[in-house]
Amino acid sequence: MNDRDLTDPGEFVDPTVHDDVFLIHSAQRDPSSFSLLYRKYVERVFRYIYSRVGQVPEAEDLTAQTFLSALENFPRFRNNGSFAAWLFAIARSKVMDYFRRQRSTPLMENLTDSNERDLLSEVIHSERVATLSKLIANLPEEERELLRLRFLGEMTYAEMAQVLHRSESAVKKATQRTLARLQAQMEVYYE
Repeated sequence: MNDRDLTDPGEFVDPTVHDDVFLIHSAQRDPSSFSLLYRKYVERVFRYIYSRVGQVPEAEDLTAQTFLSALENFPRFRNNGSFAAWLFAIARSKVMDYFRRQRSTPLMENLTDSNERDLLSEVIHSERVATLSKLIANLPEEERELLRLRFLGEMTYAEMAQVLHRSESAVKKATQRTLARLQAQMEVYYE
């Protein structure tokens, strides 16, 4: 049976939705199965939180708090929305609480993939990452949040819309506008 067999013939279905439905039903029947949801989302949630707080220990702690809260509130989760959106809304709330306690502003960290490269390529890559990091740091918080949710949280536009309480089309347009502006700024910088 493929994903198309589960819905109307003309309707496309995201296969991860069915995976989540299965995992959610399993966890509702047997709470120890919540660990499957944890394993599926922990890395994405950690990356999102780390991009906000910039410190590994704090990000680990907030990630743990997010999943603890999700587990404690899991009986109240209604399967009428996206589990990812619900989970990231919890993570976002934990980060906001953290900053309220800290009374400081978040910094965007340099998230590079350090593959083995020759020295010149590494220098060029580092310079571009630093430039992009500066451009991102100068974005309004709302636009940085869009990028965090989309690329670090690996969320769909529909999931982002749920988290941000906006329409999917508004979130998609705002994200695409932000990316286009960043690309144009990078091109101007490297002309």
